[in-house]
Amino acid sequence: MKRIYFILSLLCFGLATTAQKHHSPADHEHPSDTTDIFFHHLLLNEVTVTSATGETKLKHATTPVSVITNTELRQTTSTNIIDAIARQPGMAQITTSHSISKPIIRGLGYNRVVVMNDGVRQEGQQWGDEHGMEVDGSSIHSVEILKGPASLMYGSDAMAGVLILHSAPTKPEGEMWGNVASEYQTNNGLFNYSLNVAGNQRGFVWDARYSNKMAHAYKNKYDGYVPGSQFREQSGRIMLGLNKHWGYSHLTASLFHQTPSIVEGERNEGTGRLKCATDKIKTYGKVLPFQQVYHYKTVWDNSIHLPHGRLKAIVGYQQNRRQEFEESPDEYELYFRLHTITYDLRYLTQESDGWKLATGVGGMWQQSQNLGEETLIPEYRLFDMGGFVTLSKSLDRWTFNGGLRYDHRRLDFHGRNFNGVTGSAGAVWNVSDHLNLRLNVARGFRAPNMSELGSDGIHEGTLRYEIGNSDLKSEYSWQADLGVDFTSQYVSAQIACFANHIENYIFTKRIDKIIKDDYRTYAYTQGDARLQGIEAGIDLHPIHSIHFQNTFSYVDARQLHADADTRYLPMIPPARWTSELKYEFTHHGKAALNNAYVAFGLECNLAQNHYYRADDTETRTPSYTLISLSAGTDLNIHKQKVAELYITADNLLNRAYQNHLSRLKYTDENLLTGRQGICNMGRNVVFKVIVPMKF
Repeated sequence: MKRIYFILSLLCFGLATTAQKHHSPADHEHPSDTTDIFFHHLLLNEVTVTSATGETKLKHATTPVSVITNTELRQTTSTNIIDAIARQPGMAQITTSHSISKPIIRGLGYNRVVVMNDGVRQEGQQWGDEHGMEVDGSSIHSVEILKGPASLMYGSDAMAGVLILHSAPTKPEGEMWGNVASEYQTNNGLFNYSLNVAGNQRGFVWDARYSNKMAHAYKNKYDGYVPGSQFREQSGRIMLGLNKHWGYSHLTASLFHQTPSIVEGERNEGTGRLKCATDKIKTYGKVLPFQQVYHYKTVWDNSIHLPHGRLKAIVGYQQNRRQEFEESPDEYELYFRLHTITYDLRYLTQESDGWKLATGVGGMWQQSQNLGEETLIPEYRLFDMGGFVTLSKSLDRWTFNGGLRYDHRRLDFHGRNFNGVTGSAGAVWNVSDHLNLRLNVARGFRAPNMSELGSDGIHEGTLRYEIGNSDLKSEYSWQADLGVDFTSQYVSAQIACFANHIENYIFTKRIDKIIKDDYRTYAYTQGDARLQGIEAGIDLHPIHSIHFQNTFSYVDARQLHADADTRYLPMIPPARWTSELKYEFTHHGKAALNNAYVAFGLECNLAQNHYYRADDTETRTPSYTLISLSAGTDLNIHKQKVAELYITADNLLNRAYQNHLSRLKYTDENLLTGRQGICNMGRNVVFKVIVPMKF
């Protein structure tokens, strides 16, 4: 704790903050564009982000918002889209092997985070630890992170915040672009390629992409190669639409298919080595047990300009399929299929005398089916509907906004009905062109999901048996946010504090009962909780070519009225400090190597001593520090960019470590060394090339 407060005091002294480089997700990033650093930081507060009353400038947003640009995504190494954004302040990820990641925002995850993709909420199996996001990371152009309760805009489940995954904006009239991207990672042999072509001819727009990814088992210093961590993934997406003076209409269809194997973590008692079901441990093929995950999605997105505003209507259909194969590669034991229809209709007014209004209705319908011999949760039907109204007023250097929402969810499980009234109120004071102060108070709501209510079976990927609780109540939260951000020619800084009180917080705890095959048994329960935290950082650029960025994030999550062993909530990320020193060489666009840079990175995760001790639900996680080196450049021929080249070495010193949120931390103990569980990935060198094409 002393180290936490020491780092925090240093950052606060420097008016520290998350220091993200904010750009509008809708801005078109031309492949040869360069941006002067001084100009960039002057425009930091002028970018457009999502708000309750439609798009708004960042300096007018009352809630904390972070934007990860397309450039930052290209320069980041990852095995999936959540892995790519989990290093942002306030973000973390629950992992089961390196192919499956689930987002955590300020200590909250699962159904408390809504992921928006192609304009609709991603509905698959976000309630399960061993299921990742069914999204092709190559198709994501930029990411918006809304931190804090966003139930006002997105209804139930948005208690922690929202991830908005933006696809690339449509091309300008008369242009057609394409690109080929490829990547190789040395640790797990990951090979990835993606093909894309998009264009705009007389308002007819299109965007098509195909991606393929495969990886064998990853390795680390203590465990060697980890059997069952291999996976394959392929996806396709096509968008067709019209961009006209009256607005736009886009139809998008996508397919995502992933085949992850399952890490069982069993060890040979004599050697301590992990058992492997095949002699070819570095195979890219399927090895029992494994899963087949399919996700189909179709979205119709429309926006119509009206005399005094804009009408937006969007409807989507998704079908998610998960099959588990345990004994035979041809016969599944578990087959879960989920149908989801989402709908949203809203009217957004133009600004008039500083006033803006937005109102709308939205919700979803779901039906699940169990088509295998085994079941984890019972079949169910769900109907969800909500309506909201928000209002915003700009007055000189002040912006005020607020709103109310009502939600109703009907679940045909014991005739359950859930209702929630939520809202928010906030203000921003633009003290100057460089300094902003923000305050927001929000009410969040989340109905319990079917897994929490009715689970009764084995989670193969998490190596545990889960028992639901049909008496669970809805979660309600009150959260207050206070933030300060500052930008100048040489400094970008921000500090954000939050306090969150949650009634009926739902979580799993281990119970001393074995139901089947020696699997650890977990049961759902709930209690009142309090989460408090801070995100801070500073980006210094004393000269044009140098950036020195530091960030710090910390959350303290406790169950109220609890004894010492149950005081701290489970699955809470530890305090984390990151630092990057980056040197940029050229920006004038004429050199053969343009926009070249080298960077040295450091990530320090402090020890997590605050954990749920009862019945060995969790264990302490020691601290660890990871070091990385990276470099990148544009390759120009005759002053035209022909490729982007990147190389990154993650975990450069090959540190053996366990992330506190890794599910593999609780696999079998190595009897020879006394270490329990499996470590995360060791040293990994990544090579990436992107070739743009203009037709």
